[in-house]
Amino acid sequence: MRSIFFVPALIVSGLIGGLFSWWLQGRPQSQEAALAPISTQTPVTAVPLSRLSLSPLVEKTAAAVVNIAVLQPSPYEQNPLLQDPYFRRFFGVPDGALAPSLSAGSGVIVDADKGIVLTNHHVIRNARAIEVTLSDQRTVQARLLGTSPETDIAVLQIDAPRLAQLPLGNSDVLKVGDYVVAIGNPFQIGQTVTAGIVSALGRSRRGGSPAYVQTDAPINPGNSGGPLISMSGEVIGINSAIIGPGQGNVGIGLAVPSNTARAVLDAVLQRQE
Repeated sequence: MRSIFFVPALIVSGLIGGLFSWWLQGRPQSQEAALAPISTQTPVTAVPLSRLSLSPLVEKTAAAVVNIAVLQPSPYEQNPLLQDPYFRRFFGVPDGALAPSLSAGSGVIVDADKGIVLTNHHVIRNARAIEVTLSDQRTVQARLLGTSPETDIAVLQIDAPRLAQLPLGNSDVLKVGDYVVAIGNPFQIGQTVTAGIVSALGRSRRGGSPAYVQTDAPINPGNSGGPLISMSGEVIGINSAIIGPGQGNVGIGLAVPSNTARAVLDAVLQRQE
């Protein structure tokens, strides 16, 4: 009975299906129905994300950062005994050891009209001559206006046209985790940009030195005196020292807070008036 019922039912359903298809083909199709379906093989083009870059900040600030070359007397020169060639030979000190040495650091122009440059005291300590190289490779002589060994800040003045400058920010509003950029001349290889965050605040070195801003932005010898810059393009610190074995950077750099540097600057300029 099942086989007899199944065959007629199949025939009837086939006839109904054919009639329904014929009826649909005779109807006018709408515009939506006439559109061909999108193939599942069609490639999908990703929307490009905006490039995350510090280059706009660097372009706005780097021109105000300078390289500083300092002519310093040899430590052997301070010893009166070593002025005598006999004693130099006796102590095994070559004659060339008495020649002045050349050291290097960095600085930042904070007043273009007056040509005011901030740097570290230890960069220009005992300097016989100070030479500043600008970002456009102009070289000018600098005059030492004043210095504060306790805070490791020195104030220089240069005379040159078309100077760029950076404003001193408020270091009191800094928060741990804020992004910062350091610009300087590490190992005398030329202007170099590094980036990181504020790692800690109120750091003090041995000897009762003032509180520092700690950062993991790589700072190396030659960066001393260069600016630590906030994302708004303000100087929030003057890079001063690193903590770690040897002279290499291990991610612990210290900068004098900008408010400390401003206090020294104001005091030095008041004495000049």
